[in-house]
Amino acid sequence: MDLGIAGKAALVTGGARGIGKAEATALAAEGVAVAINDIDAVAAEATAAELRAGGATVVVAIGDVSDETSAARVVGEAAAGLGALHILVNNAGAGGKYLGRHAADMAVADWDIILNTHLRSTFLCSKFAVPFMREAGYGRIVNTSSMNVTGGGRPGVTNYSAAKAGIIGLTRTMAKEVGGFGVTVNAIAPGYVETELIASFSAAKRAVITGQNPLGRFCQPHEVGALIAYL
Repeated sequence: MDLGIAGKAALVTGGARGIGKAEATALAAEGVAVAINDIDAVAAEATAAELRAGGATVVVAIGDVSDETSAARVVGEAAAGLGALHILVNNAGAGGKYLGRHAADMAVADWDIILNTHLRSTFLCSKFAVPFMREAGYGRIVNTSSMNVTGGGRPGVTNYSAAKAGIIGLTRTMAKEVGGFGVTVNAIAPGYVETELIASFSAAKRAVITGQNPLGRFCQPHEVGALIAYL
């Protein structure tokens, strides 16, 4: 299917591995030039090399997009390196050791890092990307929420659920702010996706999770990537 995005330029935050890598790969397969952002320069360059080997145009923009100065630089480098910026995929985030505690037992620092890496980074990158899209008269912003919000939340991820709920609110409001300039803003809300983190789960935990899914399996990264390319 021709999605009509060949020749466009995209920035994928957190694009070095996992879901972000799959998103960058899906966009590149549609003829989109891609800027890969991550804090891991080695992984980002490795992913960029893979995509270039397949004929894609790829640049790398390293930086922590939860920091205002860094986010502005990353977006600027992406636009400069690709010659334009039409698509932004806000995928950057953190998890793992910052999750798993109830709100009353959660360190404030764990709250802050999850809110910053997920919600603040989404706001900052969108803020700095919109002027490029407005100038082009075309833009697509896709944010990453979670079924932890749409599904009612679960204990131990208060910070994560709050961040992902905030992303839905941000998405709905920004969509109304920029729609008149030819820019759409959408959010996806995946469930458990088969990534390095999920692979580390015990067999028992994996069985419980897949048992709750009508398909009886985890979502695969390439399935998220296909959705991103469509949006």
